[in-house]
Amino acid sequence: MGCIYRRGKIFWIKYHSRGKQHAESAHTDKLEVAKRLLRLREGEISRGGLPGVYFDRVTFDELSADLLTDYKINRKRSMVRAELAIAHLEKVFKGVKAVSIDTSKVGRYIVMRQEERAANGTINRELCALRRMFSLGAKCTPPKVSGVPHIATLKECNVRRGFFENSAFLAMRDQLPEYLKGFATFGYKTGWRHSEIATLTWRQVELERGMVTLDPGSTKNQEGRTVYLDTELKAVLQQHWNRRGRGGKALPWVFLNKKGDDRVKRFDKTWYTACKKAKIGPRLFHDLRRTAVRNMVRAGIPERVAMMVSGHKTRSVFDRYNIVSEHDLKMAAEKQEAYLNAL
Repeated sequence: MGCIYRRGKIFWIKYHSRGKQHAESAHTDKLEVAKRLLRLREGEISRGGLPGVYFDRVTFDELSADLLTDYKINRKRSMVRAELAIAHLEKVFKGVKAVSIDTSKVGRYIVMRQEERAANGTINRELCALRRMFSLGAKCTPPKVSGVPHIATLKECNVRRGFFENSAFLAMRDQLPEYLKGFATFGYKTGWRHSEIATLTWRQVELERGMVTLDPGSTKNQEGRTVYLDTELKAVLQQHWNRRGRGGKALPWVFLNKKGDDRVKRFDKTWYTACKKAKIGPRLFHDLRRTAVRNMVRAGIPERVAMMVSGHKTRSVFDRYNIVSEHDLKMAAEKQEAYLNAL
């Protein structure tokens, strides 16, 4: 059993847990308050848990550091996003003890971010980072938190629905500089992500067999992928192969930048300028991914095969990319009319 004693005017409590003796300040000069704290600690120990004093020492800063360590160990690609989420969370929780972070404090954080005009999706990513911190803390040995607080998520209505009709893509591609035309064509035909195309190397290309392979672990879902090239893509890659080494050094990447001394990286300004000149309105490079999925489905390619080409792992995400256009709706009405007239 524990005991209570004084150190100056302040009461302290002493108790044993898992073979170790612990002393803790009650932060009060009132005996009854110290007794309640001692009963609380004895109750926690009797239930097989750790005394709350362990958790009182853990702060948000320690949990956020553990989250970044987890990202580094598992080589997660979204490290930058995690760091950005932590930077926003620190505005409210930096230096705060983990035990004092509860649902109400999280609610106030959400209100603050909404007043800063942050989108619900952005806030949800930040809340996911906070929830992950507590989950990692609860799994530690010994645990750093006694549990994970309820952290609600906001409703998201920001699903992007952009895509290219074939004529719009051709018009936009004509406005791109020469070094980006093949890059855009590859994205339009395969639905691969920008990063997957930008980091593609000749080691992954077999021109004679007409195939390109992504290694396991190099994609967002960590799974490998193989795509066979059609006639146009074979010509695109052959053209880039013929240019290889013209700058004096044969670089490993397939798609090189304008100078030819490095791989293609970001080209947002050039992309938006091309869209403007083509008079198709603002589009994202990621719209090519949605477009490729849509085109493969409408071409009659089995959905499972289309998912393997584009790299979609779950059906729900694939369905979100399989967008219906006004042309599809018009064609549906025409087919229904033809069917009814034939009865």
